[in-house]
Formats: sequence, C-alpha cells, structure tokens
Amino acid sequence: MSSLLPPTSTALERALDLLAAMRVDAIGAPLRALWRAETCPEELLPWLAWALSIDAWDPAWPVEVRRARIAAAVAIQRTKGTLRSVSDVIASYGGTVLLREWWQVDPPAEPHTFELLVSLTGFGGAPSAGFIDQVMGEVWRTKPVRSHFTFTVALSLAGGIGFVGRGRSLVYSRQRATAPTGTLPPIPNNALTLAGEPLTLSGVILTLGS
Repeated sequence: MSSLLPPTSTALERALDLLAAMRVDAIGAPLRALWRAETCPEELLPWLAWALSIDAWDPAWPVEVRRARIAAAVAIQRTKGTLRSVSDVIASYGGTVLLREWWQVDPPAEPHTFELLVSLTGFGGAPSAGFIDQVMGEVWRTKPVRSHFTFTVALSLAGGIGFVGRGRSLVYSRQRATAPTGTLPPIPNNALTLAGEPLTLSGVILTLGS
C-alpha cells in the first residue's frame, strides 16, 4: 500500500503509517463472494437481491429458491419483456415449463397469447397456493406487455419438450390463486399426450388465466 505522507514526514509518522497500512490489509473483504449468489452468506441474501433489483422477495422461500432467484436476476433483467425471460423466471423458482404461443395452436388462438404448463417441484415438495401465486406474479411482470397467458401447474410430469394436447384442469381467476378445497379427481397416468407420445403426469393440474 503506497503512502500519502509528504516527503517532510518524520520517521515516527512513517512508522505509524506503515503500521496502519498493515492493519488495513489484514482485514478481509470478500467482495467477490458477497456478490455471488452461491457464496453470499444467507443472512445477506436480501441485500444482494435488493442490489440486483429483484422485484419480489420472500424470506420464507427455501434458501435454494432465494439463491436461484439472485443467480438469474441479471439474465432476467436483460431479456425482460420476452418469452425467454418467462422461462428464466420459472426456472429460478425451481420449475420446468412447456410453452406454446398462440400461432403454435391448431387452429391458432387469440393473437398475443401463450400457454404455460409448469412443474414447480424442482426444489422438492408440492408448491403451496401462495408460492404458485408468487411465480405467476413474476411471470406477469416479465412477460411481453401486450401478451396474456394461461398458467397450468402440474405436481409432477415427465416427457419430452413440447406441450400437452389435452388434459383435465380446474380454472381459477388470474387475480388470486387459492388452494382448492375438497378431494380432486385423480388424473390417470398417460392421460396426456405430447407429439403423439404419452406424457406421464401425477397429481392435479390447476389452470389460471391472465
């Protein structure tokens, strides 16, 4: 560390300056670790999320979700307003998504609409109604402004990349995603198809429109 003392400084002043410099250099400042989602201490994650302009934050999320949301923040901001950002947002919540735009439907759907089939079990456990509502809110914030969407949640799914052709669902309002009451009818395996091949689906699906 270079000294800022003038040439006329005394030997004592130079010694004290050297001692102060040694003490400052001995203080650890792990700035790179603090700015990384993977290495930032858990108690500092809210501050890192704020610094990266993350729109929604919930301390009740599993730590894996909180770190994933931070890790994806820059990429989402760069592509905000595109369907790519929608996919990135869902992935940051531990989800996988099958997406189909209006022109990919036969016959074509209403222009500037798209459909999402989402599984949110990437970080373990079935998602709560509140968690689904948070994910849907983030999709709403990052989607193209003129676009509207249908959001279908599957508890678990397995199959290729594409979109389902048919299925049984429950329809709810976009304004609020609430947990259904009572016992829902089971969905048998292989009840859905994807590009002519069976898509295994277990649990229930919940469809919400924007």
